[in-house]
Amino acid sequence: MRQHTIRKPVGIEGIGLHSGKVARITLSPAPADSGIVFRVRATGERIPARADSVVNSHYATTVGVNGTRIQTVEHLMAALSGFGVDNVEIEVDGPEIPALDGSAKPFVALLSLAGRVQQSARLRPLTIPCALRVGDNGRWMQIVPSDTFRISYTLDNEHPAIGTQVLSWTPTERSFVEDFAPARTYGFLKDLGLMRKNGLARGGSLDNAIVLGNRGALTGLRYRDEFVRHKILDLLGDLALLGRPLQGHVIVRNGGHALNLEMVQAIQRAVGLQRRAAIEVVTASEDAVRHEGFVPAPGLVAI
Repeated sequence: MRQHTIRKPVGIEGIGLHSGKVARITLSPAPADSGIVFRVRATGERIPARADSVVNSHYATTVGVNGTRIQTVEHLMAALSGFGVDNVEIEVDGPEIPALDGSAKPFVALLSLAGRVQQSARLRPLTIPCALRVGDNGRWMQIVPSDTFRISYTLDNEHPAIGTQVLSWTPTERSFVEDFAPARTYGFLKDLGLMRKNGLARGGSLDNAIVLGNRGALTGLRYRDEFVRHKILDLLGDLALLGRPLQGHVIVRNGGHALNLEMVQAIQRAVGLQRRAAIEVVTASEDAVRHEGFVPAPGLVAI
């Protein structure tokens, strides 16, 4: 498989979910092996979309260097990953990536408008040398070796609109565009005051988020299980900070950005030691996954 970039520059603007400020992004083609790089228009600072650029993972993924930050990159990163774009430069005019409708759907539309071009360089997937696990108790994530990339996710929440939602998904471009990109971010009305006091959700509204009151969502849902779908969308965006496609089965219970980044760092450490440790570790098989209650199946499976 080969790397891809976009065919032509495209841009979009909107309100930042947390900053509440107008931001504009412009995506431009980039050379093979350059990866995804953010460039801050005001300073010219370049921020590689990598795990070591992450400076905050509280409610959103923020990247930065030398005091310059770009907030809430995960939905755009998920769209680039799901659409198969490996190399692109993203000029950002503002403190945050625009929220738009709170999902990755508008970014997918933007990438469709830009088009995609195959490049000469080959993709180099990351293969997992052994089973890895982070987190504890009711919030954890693990990855086991697999020939393909797959996500199995369980979301538990006491809110009546959420409950327990479980999905297992083997990503394809079509299923990403149709089944996950439109899933919106969500938050609880009871938390809104405190979040805004702490500088968060200042741009949040019913136009760019699912807001949950005491009894249910204040807006209609796009999917019955839109909440777990959005969690998977966020995870896909955070895993894209590895900078290379991932091969492995990721199994999650009640994750979040901080846990996602902890797993990304664990993968980086494991891959860095892969050659030396390959004969020392005992790898987990897909059989181990069944003990967690997931049923392997191609494509999108609700269980």
